Amino acid sequence: MISESKINEYNTKLAKLELALESTDQGLCLTDGKLQIMADFREMLPRLKQSNLQREMLVKAARIKGQEMPQTLVDATAGFGEDSLILAAAGFEVRLYEFDEIIAVLLQDCLDRAKDIPELKDAVSRMTLCCQDSVEAMKKLDFKPDIVLLDPMFPARQKSALIKKKFQLIQRLESPCSTEEELLDAAIAADPKRIVIKRPLKGPYLAERKPSYSLEGKAIRYDCFVFARK
Repeated sequence: MISESKINEYNTKLAKLELALESTDQGLCLTDGKLQIMADFREMLPRLKQSNLQREMLVKAARIKGQEMPQTLVDATAGFGEDSLILAAAGFEVRLYEFDEIIAVLLQDCLDRAKDIPELKDAVSRMTLCCQDSVEAMKKLDFKPDIVLLDPMFPARQKSALIKKKFQLIQRLESPCSTEEELLDAAIAADPKRIVIKRPLKGPYLAERKPSYSLEGKAIRYDCFVFARK
């Protein structure tokens, strides 16, 4: 768990944004004094039932047919880790990269709390978080991932007005400066067998590059690049 001194250190940096980290009984949250937001995997429990996981379009897009599990996956745009949790629950070994240190510390607090929840313990044991720029990290990984997941939309895709307001707190944090081209090129440099890109259903291709194929849902599309690794 994060120490009080470390929270104070982060809050010194956040003061100029009129934001603060606050330790509560539920966990660590980010607040502006009115709204607050925290990462909490307990809200994901209904989706983690095995019968539901098999229907998850993300799992279908990521899983490589004919290859035994666990398959290794890099989530290069982790955010609050919901997609990584679904994949870990489905049996993937997931390494998460989050550029922003505040988002990363909120996610790490969530992971630490989830380890004590029986229904989440197994899945989070397959999740490893790195607070690092994934663009640079993917160029020098110490392993070749089977899959790289990219979701450069985070955190804009939210439905309710309250959620939108809460995520305005996150949007006030500094964003990575990498371009779509840099992100996709770095994912290719990691030499995966597949790259999965989460996009709005009617959104353009990432970096205007056409994928090998796409899986479409009601609001989300997964663009998949398939590579023949030598």
